[in-house]
Amino acid sequence: MTIRIGTGFDVHAFCVGDFITLGGIQIPFSKAFSAHSDGDVLIHALVDALLGALALGDIGQHFPPSDNKWKNCDSSVFLKHAMNLITEQGYAVNNIDCTIICEQPKMQPHIMAMRENLAKIMDLQPSQVSVKATTTEKLGFCGRGEGIAVQCSCLLSTNKQV
Repeated sequence: MTIRIGTGFDVHAFCVGDFITLGGIQIPFSKAFSAHSDGDVLIHALVDALLGALALGDIGQHFPPSDNKWKNCDSSVFLKHAMNLITEQGYAVNNIDCTIICEQPKMQPHIMAMRENLAKIMDLQPSQVSVKATTTEKLGFCGRGEGIAVQCSCLLSTNKQV
């Protein structure tokens, strides 16, 4: 068996708005993400982890923010692209593990919906998708409520020689 491990990290600052999107789920909030696409920082970090496991660069190389084609794009498009690359190279996702880092909004009421939505997009079982949240105990930009950070890791495997 051949395995590949990838890690990803992303951050988005807040701006004026009334919801954020995480894991493809719209969460009511007193702010929005300042971003070129929909700003789904969870999916962006996940895509970086998946692309990194394949040694195929990062999300910005595949979907440059300088290209208006991706303006306000639903980030599930990026995740589906990464999943297609994984399949094309003969790999499968064993599991993903993501940590959302923020003070607000509270994530716990939305965690299961995010897990289920990511599993659906990726054609996985929810048991293969871990999403959890933590705070920074009011330290740093996340602690001051200026934005949200996410870190993700993934494990890919294949039974054939690559």
